[in-house]
Amino acid sequence: MEQYDPARVEREAQQYWQEHRCFRAVANPAREKYYCLSMFPYPSGRLHMGHVRNYTIGDVISRYQRMLGKNVLQPMGWDAFGLPTENAALQNREAPAAWTETNIEYMKGQLKRLGFAYDWKREITTCKPEYYRWEQWFFTRLLERGIVYRKQSWVNWDPVDNTVLANEQVIDGKGWRSGAPVERRKIPQWFLRISDYAQQLLDDLDQLDEWPEQVKTMQRNWIGRSEGVEIEFTLDGRDEIITVFTTRPDTLMGATYLALAAEHTLVEVVAAKEPKVARFVESCRQRSTAEADFATQEKAGIDLGLRCRHPLTGELLPVWCANFVLMEYGSGAVMSVPAHDQRDWEFAKQYQLEIRRVIAPHKGCDDPDPDLERGAFVEKGLLCNSGAYDGLNFDDAFEAISADLEQVGRGRKAVNYRLRDWGVSRQRYWGAPIPVLHAGDEVVPVADEDLPVTLPPYVASGDGNGGAAALHDPAFRDVGQTLDGKPLLRETDTFDTFFESSWYFARFASAGCKNAMLDGEADYWLPVDQYVGGIEHAVLHLLYARFFCKLMRDAGLVKEDEPFKRLLTQGMVLKDGVKMSKSRGNTVDPENLIERYGADTVRLFMMFASPPDQSLEWSSAGVEGAHRFLKRLWRQVTMHCESTTPGFKAGDAVEDVESRRVELRRRIHETIAKVSDDVSRRYTFNTAIAANMELLNALSRFDDPSTAGHAVRHEGFEAVVRMLAPVVPHVTHCLWRKLGHEDAVIDAPWPRADKTVLARETCEVVVQVNGKLRARIEMPAGSEREALEAAALAHEKVKRYTDGTVVRKTIVVPDRLVNFVVD
Repeated sequence: MEQYDPARVEREAQQYWQEHRCFRAVANPAREKYYCLSMFPYPSGRLHMGHVRNYTIGDVISRYQRMLGKNVLQPMGWDAFGLPTENAALQNREAPAAWTETNIEYMKGQLKRLGFAYDWKREITTCKPEYYRWEQWFFTRLLERGIVYRKQSWVNWDPVDNTVLANEQVIDGKGWRSGAPVERRKIPQWFLRISDYAQQLLDDLDQLDEWPEQVKTMQRNWIGRSEGVEIEFTLDGRDEIITVFTTRPDTLMGATYLALAAEHTLVEVVAAKEPKVARFVESCRQRSTAEADFATQEKAGIDLGLRCRHPLTGELLPVWCANFVLMEYGSGAVMSVPAHDQRDWEFAKQYQLEIRRVIAPHKGCDDPDPDLERGAFVEKGLLCNSGAYDGLNFDDAFEAISADLEQVGRGRKAVNYRLRDWGVSRQRYWGAPIPVLHAGDEVVPVADEDLPVTLPPYVASGDGNGGAAALHDPAFRDVGQTLDGKPLLRETDTFDTFFESSWYFARFASAGCKNAMLDGEADYWLPVDQYVGGIEHAVLHLLYARFFCKLMRDAGLVKEDEPFKRLLTQGMVLKDGVKMSKSRGNTVDPENLIERYGADTVRLFMMFASPPDQSLEWSSAGVEGAHRFLKRLWRQVTMHCESTTPGFKAGDAVEDVESRRVELRRRIHETIAKVSDDVSRRYTFNTAIAANMELLNALSRFDDPSTAGHAVRHEGFEAVVRMLAPVVPHVTHCLWRKLGHEDAVIDAPWPRADKTVLARETCEVVVQVNGKLRARIEMPAGSEREALEAAALAHEKVKRYTDGTVVRKTIVVPDRLVNFVVD
């Protein structure tokens, strides 16, 4: 018998797919489309097991949908710009472009070896001008519409990586990659007005019925809609006004000081004259800006020597600069009510500031007798020590106080969002150049005919700043033109790499279009029907992609409100209980596994070891087990195809053989029904594979050598091969041919369960008493409730527990269960 040879089998299957262009996706309005997309990788050099799992999940879904008869698009590309790639290139003493190209070629070869059904004609590499020219073009349109703007902004600056970091990339006050202490700097930055779309982004989450609720909750929290009141405090003896936003206007009468962020403009004014304030501000710039760290850090501040007037009482309140106030939230100013906010309380205790109670517990309060010496009382209650507002509850006080503030011109109801505008500029070389020119303070978008603005050649530099030197070289900056007598100079900032990954899903749908950002194919393929990627991208990438989709919609480029219809966030790959990573030294090289076992074994293990949305614990024994199963599948199908059918075995009763054939056919179609349900609704591929393993066992035990028996086994093997084809496409490609088919299994339809075969004349009914199993009875299928009850009560084993008792309730599940609840 021919032995299973993974290398030969996989080579032949892949050669067939390539020669027949099996995965070429062509828009066809007459066919139902299915667009499956996995988050593309940055070209790090080698695939890791997280990649393999992610892309295997997407490939299995794509192949399954193809077998359902849909026109499937599954593309792949490379998130090639960004700091990780640039740093890796520098460490290897190569220019980023050359490093990237080398890595892409190697990783592409790995993906092909795994047999993923990608349309490589649509391949995207984001660092190529033919891709980023269109985001540059789109940026200039957003600039014309006022969606883009430039302003001085406080940023987290990594002095080693020479770039801006997001708050989440600052850990314990240090850069997440370099480990260098992060500085707070004020530099000009380019922004997109994502805050203008905050409510749309929030509301449209309700459209996403097939997204994990966890991801939608994370996005809602990130957007952070708050209803409250904007309140103006006038500075005593000065013209300035400090505006604060609060969701608790009911505590206004308990405000005893104002706290400002270190970056607040008023603090800058004071710091310019007061060295003590300047030193404190500088200390604030050397700390973590992550909100989680803000909550736990020791509170510190300095009195600015300013006083502001309470908008309703006229009382003078001190103004402090405090390290717990974020400039990124609201206006960078906080109305501090230490009696009813724990953060304000801690600060007040630190600096002996007044703590004034203005909220009393209401009836049923969790803390009916709060002790303000131990902490703040933060629950809502009834107002006290608040003059005319005493006795009001939160809702009534909200309305009354906001109305009075509006009447005196010192406040108004407002909605605030935690979401800040998206800073898209980075001070790094390896990114798409921002397509604007500067003439002094004047900004001019680069003309369409001058796009793309390409990167200048990289300059080798021992200090790692060769890219920056190239961008600031006059040969790149000076375009040789003037505006109003001023020389036009190129922008030296490049786009945040999220800019590329926020619209790649749409470009895949129009990848061959050379004269426009998108074309009519996008209308056919979009939205993405299934998106697969890690939970770590649940907020920023997915939020920016949703925002970009709305920008493209408003520009008339797409028709969709949302880019991704269904989202699957796959779990991590663990080894010994911790995530695989190079830093931990616990990685497994997929290349070695493919060489030893073949790609199908790797794919099978990835899909069998765990449901896709849960973490997968690496197991060498599990990989061995997957390989043994494939060898057994090969052996069983090959033996079946090589067997003869001489007739009944001597001594077999005809009735017994026929009943076993009927039972096996029923088992085959029950498995088809179960697997179809597992894959189509829940994506529980692991249970689908287990069901096929059980069916293979049943087929191997079936020993009827007759023509009819051979036909039943043949039907069973065909079903197994088709149901496993999305998971292990190479071996099933070959086995399908062995089973006598001229067409490839890639073009075979998904098997359908035959309801007439599934129908049973009798069924086994479980009988319980008070939920405990007491008997099993065989009953005609479809028996009425009364007949089931009577038969169950008549059973000798059941009588022992029901005679002499009162049956208080009877639960009947037709064809399955009878449960008597007795005293």
